Amino acid sequence: MCGATEGGLSLDGVNVAKEAVIQGQVLRGQEPVPNAYVRLLDRSGEFTAEVPTSATGHFRFFAGDGEWTLRTLAPKAEPVDTRVVATTGSVAEVQVLVSA
Repeated sequence: MCGATEGGLSLDGVNVAKEAVIQGQVLRGQEPVPNAYVRLLDRSGEFTAEVPTSATGHFRFFAGDGEWTLRTLAPKAEPVDTRVVATTGSVAEVQVLVSA
């Protein structure tokens, strides 16, 4: 996940018109959380994918249209589930806050 820019990940090279993108950042207070894991679960709760967060706490998934759950697993924090809707042609930006 290189190309991170201030305020989010760069979309250079991503054809957003043909993709449903879910991306965001994991934070503890105001601090980014590197080395957390974000899982993408489908509507039935089935595991679909998992990515580690970058040094700046960022993550990105390319998903199908529909409702998804992001399950964030960060060191020294309870898991956090966040619902998100992915739509082809748009970017769903998510900020996940984990416990201190």
